Amino acid sequence: MNKTFDYFVVFAEMRTGSNFLETNINAFDGLTCHGEAFNPHFIGYPNKSEILGVTYEDRTQDPIALIKVIKAQDGVLGGFRYFHDHDPRVLQVCLNDPRCAKIVLTRNPMDSYVSLKIAQATGQWKLTDVRRRKETGKVRIDPQEFKAHVEDLQDFQVLIQNALQETGQTAFYVAYEDLQNVEVMNGLASFLGHDGTLEELDKTLKRQNPKPVSEKVANFDEIINALADLDRFNLSRTPNFEPRRGAAVPSYALAAETPLMYLPVRSGPEAQVLKWLADLDGVDVDALPTKLNQKALRQWKRKNKGHRSFTVVRHPVARAHATFCEMILPVNEGRYAQIRNTLMKVYKVPLPKNGPDASYDVAAHREAFVAYLAFVKANLAGQTSFRIDGHWATQAATLKGFGDLCLPDMIVREDELESLLPLLAMQVGRLDAPEPERAPDDVPFALGEIYDEEIEALVHDIYQRDYLNFGFDSWA
Repeated sequence: MNKTFDYFVVFAEMRTGSNFLETNINAFDGLTCHGEAFNPHFIGYPNKSEILGVTYEDRTQDPIALIKVIKAQDGVLGGFRYFHDHDPRVLQVCLNDPRCAKIVLTRNPMDSYVSLKIAQATGQWKLTDVRRRKETGKVRIDPQEFKAHVEDLQDFQVLIQNALQETGQTAFYVAYEDLQNVEVMNGLASFLGHDGTLEELDKTLKRQNPKPVSEKVANFDEIINALADLDRFNLSRTPNFEPRRGAAVPSYALAAETPLMYLPVRSGPEAQVLKWLADLDGVDVDALPTKLNQKALRQWKRKNKGHRSFTVVRHPVARAHATFCEMILPVNEGRYAQIRNTLMKVYKVPLPKNGPDASYDVAAHREAFVAYLAFVKANLAGQTSFRIDGHWATQAATLKGFGDLCLPDMIVREDELESLLPLLAMQVGRLDAPEPERAPDDVPFALGEIYDEEIEALVHDIYQRDYLNFGFDSWA
């Protein structure tokens, strides 16, 4: 084997055929792919506890150590699969290392997303015998959720492409449709420096859902209409997607009639601001135009001359506590359930296993919140296996993202809502604006029940940028 590279990484996503690609890479003598080595919730595969002697706990503490072990295999070129939500500490190390071979696997996002929804519905993630295939009816797709899915992929693909351009590297691109081509697999092996070839592909894994997307999705026409503004021709083959977004446009909310636009910061007083925006024009919150795209946003701006946009920032202590109470403490479903479990298992945050109950008192709440803050500090410093989530990212970073497309005319602090929101409405000719409501206390315990100087100091240390940029003093 020509030792051009020390190791390799397969950049892929769920349901893109990465398992099939890995199986055929491993069919070459001297090539070994170690699964999702940097998945924050497991190491390699869900049923494994280590890779080459490196345990899940070891890898979480020092992910680079696992890369060193993979590189050190004698006579073997090792690698792993990396998805956009895997340990971010590893990404730049791989991208900046010319001795790391990059393989980029892509699939039409609609196909991969529908496949994911079917797998979630059936619980069947791999198929080796078609007789054991689990049938399911047509799945319903949330068009806005799918758009967010595409935007995540866009951002990740653009990041990879730009990093390779800036460092003068190239990657081996593989489309989902290429996976059945043995010549492409042999070309991939050659790219990795392997001089062997396969006569045929490993056919152990079978395609699970061969029907057209239109036959697998119950609301297919609805999705076509919702995605009419996207350039679908760029979604299946190109290594980057258009448009390049990073401003969280789908989260923006417009007033029903008044030319006002709200740019929410996650874990701020969103519910209260949205209700005020709805009350302004006498409509229900559900009637507010939301889940916009860039095209719709530009059209609204052109139509509404003299419009105003605004955002609301919350004191960092109150925001951190709200995130903890709403996203971490309850037993939720989806990705926060995974995050919750990992926080308990890996980061030793003492959360009540089945959610708050009678035994969960104020002292336990404070202990858990302080432990959560320690995790957030490490996460924002790039020292954990989790990507930074919008609910605990700094508010300064969120506003910077807004600025890529739409700078807010006014930044309102939460304690100024009652005076500044009516003033904002006056700027667009509304002299009859209602007073906004105040956010209720967090549950199961209000922040005031646990707040003290220690918590203030912990949060100040974590969110120094927000304190500096927005002039926050102590919470109380």
